[in-house]
Amino acid sequence: MIMANGVTLRFGKRVLFEDVNIKFVAGNCYGLIGANGAGKSTFLKILSGEIEPTNGEVVMPNQERLSVLKQDHTLYDNEQVLQTVIMGNQVLFKLMKDREAIYMKEDFTDEDGILAGKLEAKFAEMDGWNAETDAAILLNGLGVATELHDKLVKDLKEEDKVKVLLAQALFGNPDVLLLDEPTNGLDLPAVEWLEEFLINFENTVIVVSHDRYFLNKVCTHIADIDFGKIQLFVGNYDFWYESSRLIQRQMKEANKKKEDRIKELQDFIARFSANASKSKQATSRKKMLEKIVLDDIKPSSRRYPFIDFKPDRDIGNDVLVVKNLSKTIDGVKVLDNVSFTMTKEDKIAFVGENSNGISALFAILSGEMEADSGEFKWGQTVTSSYFPRENIEFFQGDLDLTDWLRQYSREKEDAFVRGYLGRMLFSGEESLKKTKVISGGERVRCMLTKMMLSGANALLLDEPTNHLDMESITALNEGMQNFKGVLLFRSYDHQLVQTVANRIIDLTPGAYKDRKCTYDEYLEENK
Repeated sequence: MIMANGVTLRFGKRVLFEDVNIKFVAGNCYGLIGANGAGKSTFLKILSGEIEPTNGEVVMPNQERLSVLKQDHTLYDNEQVLQTVIMGNQVLFKLMKDREAIYMKEDFTDEDGILAGKLEAKFAEMDGWNAETDAAILLNGLGVATELHDKLVKDLKEEDKVKVLLAQALFGNPDVLLLDEPTNGLDLPAVEWLEEFLINFENTVIVVSHDRYFLNKVCTHIADIDFGKIQLFVGNYDFWYESSRLIQRQMKEANKKKEDRIKELQDFIARFSANASKSKQATSRKKMLEKIVLDDIKPSSRRYPFIDFKPDRDIGNDVLVVKNLSKTIDGVKVLDNVSFTMTKEDKIAFVGENSNGISALFAILSGEMEADSGEFKWGQTVTSSYFPRENIEFFQGDLDLTDWLRQYSREKEDAFVRGYLGRMLFSGEESLKKTKVISGGERVRCMLTKMMLSGANALLLDEPTNHLDMESITALNEGMQNFKGVLLFRSYDHQLVQTVANRIIDLTPGAYKDRKCTYDEYLEENK
């Protein structure tokens, strides 16, 4: 259990949190959500003690242990992998080192013997004999091979370092577990293992994640940060999303009825207040009018872009034929005789561990790269637009966003171009930002705006959710679902793939698979 009592955090005149009171109890997993900049990671740091609040306090029983997922992948570079995991329980780790040190003494005294006995008793009480086994089980579950356990962390691949730090946070059954973006950098088997671990975890979990599917799988509650407050909802992310929209609609409908009633009373008062025979009624209605107060509907600080891909023309029956495409990059064959035919009903998700192969395929189909061999042909009615995985080259000049987008618009008027930017949350002065200073998420929104202006009926999207916040991912998800053309895309957002794709192509080297099914059906089939 951990709780915040009257927590306030100010940075100068800016108030990030104001008098937050919330209690997180054992047996629940809380998804901490909020718009970009709302303070999700900062609140985790307050709970962990890394940041002191301006006012208020964080309370946790003394005997309970808190564990935090570290973000610095180089922090333990010179430590052994297995030892790094055990460091997740600092009390046990220190006990192990003290125990080793006393047995290493050359002049072992009676006093040392007494101390050793006490250390042994404490070591057994903390289940120290199973520490290395427990650490190995966590590492293996996350996919870190046993032969890597004795290596130094610096000798591991980056994806394995991520797993070691996650295993460290999970080690030793902590009473309170704080996880900031725990699925970042994890492969699908590791994510699925983590989901099962957290579902069965009996203590308190507080997690920040942009992965909606993950939040839906593991969360029992949603803690929503908005306007410096944190409101608790029972249920997973989808339940929060739908219920919050429903509450907003109900409040607006209730206000509409009140507005209608106020107008009716105002009309009556205006008509009859000067009429002596009706003056009593007018006075009573005036009193009624004074009692009607519109509910203060505070608009959420969340901002959802409006993503709507509209093809200029319908797509015909002949869409795309790919025959025996092969490509070698830096001596590695990333595409090997890939063939498939696409129909006008297809929304194809490309999956598998062949990241470079999928990117190469998209680049070839868009005309950005030449294949080594093979051929492809788009149908005569097809117009395509391509979203590359890396987009920095599109933003090298000194243009502002309005002039940048104007390059890709048939309609050149400021009002038209700025209208599209406004849909994507670049309104007012934001539309005059220089392209060279915008963030990764802003670049993605610009590229998606470029695609909307294209009017294409075939879209190729290579990891379009990278750098996006949850609101933008939700808007993109809806835009892709509603698109009337064909899609070829790759994304690590499980929910987006599941709700958009009706066909899965797995380009894993040596394991090419092509299935007409949903993503969940494909995963079930390939367990």
